[in-house]
Amino acid sequence: MARYLERSEDMARLINATTLLLLDLPPKAEFGWDILLRIAGIAELYETRYGNLDEQRIMGFLIADERNPSAIVSCIHQARENSRTFREILPSEFWERLNSLFLFVRDYASASIGNRHDRYAFLSEVIARRHALVGLLVGTMSQDAAYQFVKLGRNMERADMTTRIVDVTTAVILPQRDKLQATLSESLWIGVLRAMSAFEMYRRHVSVEVRGNEVVEFLIRDRKFPRTVYHCLGEMEVALATLPANSAAQGALRRGRKRLDQLDLADLNSAVLHEYLDHLQQDLGSIHRVIHRQYFDPLHRDGSTEDAVARGLADESPGPLATTQFQQHAAF
Repeated sequence: MARYLERSEDMARLINATTLLLLDLPPKAEFGWDILLRIAGIAELYETRYGNLDEQRIMGFLIADERNPSAIVSCIHQARENSRTFREILPSEFWERLNSLFLFVRDYASASIGNRHDRYAFLSEVIARRHALVGLLVGTMSQDAAYQFVKLGRNMERADMTTRIVDVTTAVILPQRDKLQATLSESLWIGVLRAMSAFEMYRRHVSVEVRGNEVVEFLIRDRKFPRTVYHCLGEMEVALATLPANSAAQGALRRGRKRLDQLDLADLNSAVLHEYLDHLQQDLGSIHRVIHRQYFDPLHRDGSTEDAVARGLADESPGPLATTQFQQHAAF
């Protein structure tokens, strides 16, 4: 559930970031909506469904096509269905608001595709409603094992999409005029910061001037802003520390953080930045596989791990509403 909800918000942010980016591009700049598909990792799926590349079809695919598992409609639908499996341990207000979000997206997603203004307003509303859901969980849900899996899923998905939103800028080829290029580059990075609700915090903690390398450093390695990759990995480490049988997952997470610490983010060009971001996405994929194997895949767990997980969950949530392994997976 947590990853699906986070993915719906982050897809909305990715689309809005790209829309803002396009508004600032001069006529001779090179950028296509198909790049958005590649950055999101779903270009092949789109080609099998649609073939032709145009903005309206791509927006329909990313927002309202239920055959696309990463579409906003699909993510919210899946989050709603997963929530059903452990509805009894969720705050009742959370289910009501999630159901309201599902109905809103179902009714208005298709109508938002054709017009950029309407689309931006629709996606901004999705982001706002999803924030309300997170606030409900943080403020009203016991921080037991189920909550920790929600926290794990949310931060894993958020870190991955932060790298993808930053990666959008590496696909833009600006006109080769130094003064114009510098001005446009600043506008692009301001758009990225605004799409991630990070503009004010960047100005407060880094600089009133927006420079590409400093934006990358902030969004990747800042320790305090909640949407940076480093902060998300830290939140995942805190969540894992409360779960039993966590050594393999903690090891994968620490390896990812070590790579993050070793990255040289000064004076990056687009090709090198794209390569770094690919490595970060691979590290996040490795962390996900280890967590899935450790906690959710019975074919890869030995008896001692299974016993430890069972003991940990029993200690965490005793009684008739104890969360099962299936419910933990649904929460993640």
